[in-house]
Amino acid sequence: MKRFLIACLLTLACQGCSLLPACAGAQAADPCTRVLFIGNSYTYVNDLPAVFTQLAASGGHRVETGMAAEGGWTLAQHVASSATLDELASSHWDDVVLQEQSEIPSVELSRTTQMVPAARQLTGKIRAAGATPIFFLTWAHQAGWPEKGMPSYESMQGQIDGAYLSIAGELAAPVAPVGVAWWAAVWQNPGLSLWQADGSHPSVQGTYLAACVFYAVIFRQSPQGLSYQSGLPTDTARTLQAIAADTVLKDPSKWHLP
Repeated sequence: MKRFLIACLLTLACQGCSLLPACAGAQAADPCTRVLFIGNSYTYVNDLPAVFTQLAASGGHRVETGMAAEGGWTLAQHVASSATLDELASSHWDDVVLQEQSEIPSVELSRTTQMVPAARQLTGKIRAAGATPIFFLTWAHQAGWPEKGMPSYESMQGQIDGAYLSIAGELAAPVAPVGVAWWAAVWQNPGLSLWQADGSHPSVQGTYLAACVFYAVIFRQSPQGLSYQSGLPTDTARTLQAIAADTVLKDPSKWHLP
């Protein structure tokens, strides 16, 4: 627990910073993709932007990422944050990822009063800045949320899926269906360990799966066969790559991908 808290504090010290500026000096003939991640610990634990960047590099893509992420933050807090809005204005981002606090999408009142208004505002600001918003459809708690009438992982995941797909459909915005890929991974490969011991935050496997989904969404390409494995065994990495590819690319229109 102590090591986890120290890691979180070190990560928070970097919030609002641009990460791995691989696009510096890029020429027009040498395209570079700039992606800003807005969210909370689901984004910064295991450093999802950095994992995505390295995965992209192994696929031949130059990527620069930025991150605005604070522990437990909601999209409503981000839209009211000068630091987040400054980060949005700090570069010409191609894509901006929006990740809501993990529980809000699963409760109708919370998503109606908090998630939806904030998502509308942020999406407007992102598009005004010339970038594409991408909704980060997250995973449910491993044990659900019994206190709120969701006694299982499956019941909570269903609510989260519906919330993200609804707002993304309203705003005609792409979705990175990480939670959907997570579901597939849980059922197809029960031996995987996607959650940390707290049953909420992602393990290295979980973050790698998320990065593979973002790779498929942003580049419209399969991550299968990519050499970067985030330290995972080859068989595990290959399994997660295949699940991400199948989830995203089997029916791209479902996730509002052109």
